[in-house]
Amino acid sequence: MQTPYDPPMTPLNVLHADHEMLAVEKPAGLLSVPGKGADLADCLFSRVLGAFPTALLVHRLDRDTSGVMVFALTPHAQRSLSMQFEERRARKSYIARVAGRIEGKAGEIDLPLIVDWPNRPRQMVCHETGKPSLTEYRVLKATEEESRVRLRPRTGRTHQLRVHLLALGHPILGDPLYAPDDGFARMMLHAEELRINHPESGRGMSFRAKAPF
Repeated sequence: MQTPYDPPMTPLNVLHADHEMLAVEKPAGLLSVPGKGADLADCLFSRVLGAFPTALLVHRLDRDTSGVMVFALTPHAQRSLSMQFEERRARKSYIARVAGRIEGKAGEIDLPLIVDWPNRPRQMVCHETGKPSLTEYRVLKATEEESRVRLRPRTGRTHQLRVHLLALGHPILGDPLYAPDDGFARMMLHAEELRINHPESGRGMSFRAKAPF
């Protein structure tokens, strides 16, 4: 169950800015875009607009996920960056702490996902009607209680990492939807790195923000 919305008042952390785009670090607990209702109006996008009035949305992170997000500053940049995400050319890397010991050093989770309509916004694995979804993972550290993993989603489904890790038997710690009441103050999922091509020059760029956990 989602917790009440109490967004952190963290100052905007700009990782990169030029005339076409910017990269910022989203804190956990802050919506990427406004929700429905005045109580859900505060979001990263509105805060970015306060400092960069021409900013345009390209992608999102879940409310409870922290980490790197990019915004376009021109319509051309928005088209270019959005296409990179749509065509899966944007490379994303996440850090997560999950429950229990994951055996082995690396692997893939290849399970189709679809919205769980009676329990929205939850998603679920469905081999009949789910959309193809692939996550690569590498175990960085593991104890009997928890594992620290690097995740590389090859598709971009809603809640993909969260549901894939749950299906693996190792839910992400602090996840309010898929591992509620486990005692963690935040969801232990962080978008650590994003690699894209600059919308004007085409040059490869990498933006990083160290996991705060």
